[in-house]
Amino acid sequence: MQYHHKKSESGKTYWLYGVHAVRAALLNETREIKRMVATKQAMEKFTSECKARKINPEDKSPQDISKLLPEDAVHQGIALEVRPLPEMALEDYLAIAKGPKPLLLLDQVTDPHNVGAILRTAAAFGVGAIIVTKDHAAQESATMAKASSGGIEIVPIITVTNLSQSMETLKKHGYWCIGLDGEAKQTIAQAKLNNKTALVLGAEGKGLRRLTAERCDLLVRLPISSAMESLNVSNAAAVALYALTLQISV
Repeated sequence: MQYHHKKSESGKTYWLYGVHAVRAALLNETREIKRMVATKQAMEKFTSECKARKINPEDKSPQDISKLLPEDAVHQGIALEVRPLPEMALEDYLAIAKGPKPLLLLDQVTDPHNVGAILRTAAAFGVGAIIVTKDHAAQESATMAKASSGGIEIVPIITVTNLSQSMETLKKHGYWCIGLDGEAKQTIAQAKLNNKTALVLGAEGKGLRRLTAERCDLLVRLPISSAMESLNVSNAAAVALYALTLQISV
């Protein structure tokens, strides 16, 4: 499904690299591509995508590509210079989304590797969108895109100023806001959830903020061993989405 976005006003660009990230970007019509560099061998794998996007890749050696990218970037012989994805407002998403899909809300998750991994999982489990805060949150970057393995091109990221207000907006549209909390009495498997579930995950190490937790309709936990205090937020997202999928498919 293609969404209509507000064009990004930022003039900045960054480099995407790696086969999965590049292919997903080429297939995403909303992604503005400024430049493509590739080795001859890598270029052969993207002939149809380049033709469809009317892009002429620049033939570069692996060493020359590496010079354009962060140190130790594993580019697999291909990279794209792109603009950040266009912005989308929560209200616009809710107005045009076809059929309810689970949503993910990230409460000040700042590690781009974690957000990228969450995007990859969200794409795999059919999440409609990921909602993040404007401040104290990871920004779109090459690191995030690489970790998402293309998920960043599939699942819209919606940036909001106030997460609590956005939760109230979701409730008005029939969503249940379900917060993950290691101290909750009920497990996620015990909750009766459906497609109109907005899973709320807290920051690395800190968990949900007090106000965010209070705005949740229900707090649930993952049934992990007492030998381990918690899971990394991206792992928690994967387990929670799997548990949610099991309930939805019943």
